[in-house]
Amino acid sequence: MGKKPDSMQSYKTAIGVQKWITLLGFMLLGIKFWAFFLTHSVAILTDALESIVNVTAGTITLLSLMVAAKPRDSSHPYGHGKAEFISAGIEGTLITLAGLLIFYEAGKKLINPGEVSSLDTGLILISISGIVNLLAGLFAIKTGKKTNSVGITATGKHLISDAVSTTGLVIGLIILYFTGWQWIDSAVAFLFGGMIIYTGYKIVRTSIAGIMDEADEELLNSLVKYLNSNRMENWVDLHNLRVIKYGNRLHIDCHLTLPWYMNLNEAHIEIDSLGSLIKEEFGDLIELFVHTDGCLPFSCKICSKQECDVRKNPFKERIEWTNINLFENQKHEYHYQ
Repeated sequence: MGKKPDSMQSYKTAIGVQKWITLLGFMLLGIKFWAFFLTHSVAILTDALESIVNVTAGTITLLSLMVAAKPRDSSHPYGHGKAEFISAGIEGTLITLAGLLIFYEAGKKLINPGEVSSLDTGLILISISGIVNLLAGLFAIKTGKKTNSVGITATGKHLISDAVSTTGLVIGLIILYFTGWQWIDSAVAFLFGGMIIYTGYKIVRTSIAGIMDEADEELLNSLVKYLNSNRMENWVDLHNLRVIKYGNRLHIDCHLTLPWYMNLNEAHIEIDSLGSLIKEEFGDLIELFVHTDGCLPFSCKICSKQECDVRKNPFKERIEWTNINLFENQKHEYHYQ
């Protein structure tokens, strides 16, 4: 596995990508409104309105990444990473509002239908914008995962959602083009307005989870599985695990049970090994705080250490760590089945 970028490099990469995405958003905004003025299609207007949200949200995300990249200070000892969650929340809210506005415009067009014109040219322009959004969205998500950036990932999901809705919009307008059924224009707008609202809800939900330090189940499952597969014999037990995300940085707290006779230097070596192991898999953007406990006689039954001159009880069974028992604030014990 290659070395992961450090915190500052990750933010520089994310900021650079977001600048290009924001610039791209302005260009696509112009293309979509051009298509709307040519066709007077309310379905195309829905795409154009969402592009306004793209541009606004992209600018907010860019500013939040610049704030999040600031180093820790006395007022923000954990850094400024939470700014990304705030920007994602604003973006999700704007997307939801755009969906509601689309519903309003589609309703007006359904009551007072108007003729859709120059549909062939409009379809070409909208199709191009959809392809560009899809490619940009996939690249943004890839960058977001690489840099651990919530803001970039949210932008990527938004762009892909925009591309999917554009695909459906194009299909609907092709049907309109060949049938002349004007109500399809409003029907398509209603359908994808609903999809846009749902996308906004999911982004807001993710941002609230980050602000409230809600557990990331996918991350925890990966961490637990990795620790189980790579645990060392001196790690008698691990418990009271906590993982908090601040932007692209992870803060991990835990209690590590070690043989009671280890001195401070030996215990420190074990902590360093644990930290290196986690960073090797999850990147260098991790702060690890470990409290060490000495083992007790009941720990012998779950301790698989081969050579121990002070063992009080025979080994019975290794306790597999899970994303449930690792959160318990107590040492694990062997229980007869």
